[in-house]
Amino acid sequence: MSIVDNRRARFEYHLEEEYEAGMVLEGWEVKAIRSGQVQLTGAFVVVKDGELFLIGCQINPLRTASTHVRPEAQRTKKLLLAKQEIRRLIGKTEQKGYTLVPLDLHYKGGRVKCQFALGKGKALHDKRETEKKREWEKEKGRLMRHKISSAKE
Repeated sequence: MSIVDNRRARFEYHLEEEYEAGMVLEGWEVKAIRSGQVQLTGAFVVVKDGELFLIGCQINPLRTASTHVRPEAQRTKKLLLAKQEIRRLIGKTEQKGYTLVPLDLHYKGGRVKCQFALGKGKALHDKRETEKKREWEKEKGRLMRHKISSAKE
């Protein structure tokens, strides 16, 4: 079950390989995520000292958060992934133009997981092409519906 999607990721990047990682979260973050107070736009994954970190994921604290905890909405979250997969990702992200892009946060077995992908940034003309395809699909759907409804009459 998906919690939040990063819709811009598929528009901004050519996605190649997808991965799923666990997240190290604090208690107030889990409660805020369960109530839907999370955003992934502008977030990215970095490899630092052989570990993965999710940066830019905004989790807004609930108003009922504990008084002795100082919630930080933009806190860097550690991602949990097997060491050999991290080593493989390090090699791929060092290639020119590749980056790790978070796609969504979802529940799996009661735990919050982050799905991210290895992606390469799209050029402006690629984005225009994506828009054209999307518009054509919409138009095709309209034409088919119109054709079906006029055939019934």
